[in-house]
Amino acid sequence: MEQIPWRGVLVATALPFRLPDLDVDHEAYATHVRWLAENGCQGVVPNGSLGEYQALTAAERAEVVRTAVAAAPSGFSVIPGVSAYGADEARRWADQAAEAGCQAVMLLPPTAYRADDAAVVAHYREVAKAGLPVVAYNNPLDTRVDLTPALLRRLHDEGLIVAVKEFSGDVRRAYELAELAPGLDLLAGADDVSLELLLGGAVGWIGGYQNAVPASCVRLYQAANAGDLATALQLYRALHPLLRWDSRPDFVQAIKLSMDVAGRPGGSTRQPRQPLPPAVATAIRETTERLLAAGHR
Repeated sequence: MEQIPWRGVLVATALPFRLPDLDVDHEAYATHVRWLAENGCQGVVPNGSLGEYQALTAAERAEVVRTAVAAAPSGFSVIPGVSAYGADEARRWADQAAEAGCQAVMLLPPTAYRADDAAVVAHYREVAKAGLPVVAYNNPLDTRVDLTPALLRRLHDEGLIVAVKEFSGDVRRAYELAELAPGLDLLAGADDVSLELLLGGAVGWIGGYQNAVPASCVRLYQAANAGDLATALQLYRALHPLLRWDSRPDFVQAIKLSMDVAGRPGGSTRQPRQPLPPAVATAIRETTERLLAAGHR
């Protein structure tokens, strides 16, 4: 059976930069994409928040997508983030993704202001014209626009979206979405409520900590998908001290630090992100080391 591109375990990839100038390290990124596939992940989502898309030039952002597509093995999805201030720019990124050979795109509402429902629908309508399936991304904490179940139903009924990455933190929405839009695929979007959403019917997980411990995250997803709650809960409890960092403002720095500890290309972030406070960095490093010593990979 053909794999549906946005289902399964997908990784919102962090982006490595070379010191001292913080140029994008495309070679390291391509190696990382291949490594994620080798560890059981079904795809990558470049140019999301974790990929620091806001800090990239237009040329860099386009090249990141091409690098991911070139590195992806057969059957491995590349679903880039195409979010932007407005629909015109987002549509251009969706067109670029289609030209590069991507299977779908992920899209936030307009990021420039608190758009009302009419503006949100117009935004998704324009980007859908690129012809690729659109995964909506609901992150009201950052965008101040909430893609409520009722609004998602409207977008889905018009054929504008195929799935939603749910990052509101409200796991009750899994059940309301299943009632209002049963044909819309729910994807766990926040690592620290991933199990709750998977048990509530999510058919995929777009997460951040797969960058550091992908095999353990895949095992967690598979156990939840199989209804093996004992295994899933054991893994979830072990991983949660790291997974909860995915929902904090300094999640990029935290995940990159865990990647460094795990031997992956994490490294520095670009402005405006700053290094973690020493005590926070120590806590993340020690937690990652403990999990690696326990066999998590």
